[in-house]
Amino acid sequence: MGKTIHRWLIVVAAVCGLGAFAPVAPAAADNAVRTVLITGSNRGIGLGLASAYAAKGWRVIATCRDPAAASDLNALAIAHPNLVVKQLDVTDADQVRLLAVAIEGRAIDVLINNSGIAGNIEDQQVGKMDLNEFERVLAVNTVGPLRVAEALLPNIVAGTERKIVNISTSEASFGVDRGPGRIPFYRASKAGLNMLMLNYAKLLAKDGIAVALINPGPVDTDMMKGARMPLRSVELAVSELIAVVDQVNIENTGRFWNYDGKTLPW
Repeated sequence: MGKTIHRWLIVVAAVCGLGAFAPVAPAAADNAVRTVLITGSNRGIGLGLASAYAAKGWRVIATCRDPAAASDLNALAIAHPNLVVKQLDVTDADQVRLLAVAIEGRAIDVLINNSGIAGNIEDQQVGKMDLNEFERVLAVNTVGPLRVAEALLPNIVAGTERKIVNISTSEASFGVDRGPGRIPFYRASKAGLNMLMLNYAKLLAKDGIAVALINPGPVDTDMMKGARMPLRSVELAVSELIAVVDQVNIENTGRFWNYDGKTLPW
C-alpha cells in the first residue's frame, strides 16, 4: 500500500509540475534560459526531444493526452526539475484552451507540434476507406497543430526565438517519389499540414515568428513498427532535429526541411 501511494504521489508531482519550474543553469550561449513546448511527449520522438532539451537546460513543457499513464515521461520530469508534464489532446479545443490559460504570460521560445498518428492501416484500403478514420487523422495531424499554435501565439510572441516547428514527413511531398500508394490518410494529412503551415509562415512573418516543417526520416518508433526499411534511432533523429531547429529563423521561414538540413520539395 505504501509503495502504491508513493508511486501515485510521484505521478501527481510530475503532472502538476511541482507548482513551478525549479531554477536551472542558464544557457551558455546568451545567459538566458529558453522554453520549449512539445506535444505528444510521452513516447518516441516527442519523448526524445523532451529528454534532450531538458538535458540542455531548457525549460520544457511536455504535453501528452494521458499524463497518468506516461511513466517514462513522468520519470523524466522527476529527474529534471526544469521539465513539467501537462495534459493535452490536440483535438480537444477545451483542453487546448485550458493549457493556454494555465501558462498565460509564460514565454515560449519554440513550439514543437509533434503529435501525430498514422491511422488504422486497414481503414485506408481501396473499397474500404473509412472516412471517419480519415477525419480522426486530419484532426490530429492537420487541425491540431494549428489549434495549438493559435492558442499559444501570445506565448510565442513573448519568447526570444519565436519558432513554430511542425514534425512532417517526406511521405507528404509531391516532389519526392515515395513508391507505391500507401497510408493515404496519413500522407494527405501531412501534405495538408505542409500547405497550412507554409501559409501560416507567410502570415506570421510580419510578427517575426518563424515557422518550419521538418521531416525526421524513418525512425524506430511505435508508428514505424513493421516497416520494411532501415530505421534510425530516436537519439540520432532527435539530435538532427534539434540541429535543424537551431537553424530556423525568419529569413528561412516556411521551409520544408529534411533531417540533414537540406530542403525538401513540396
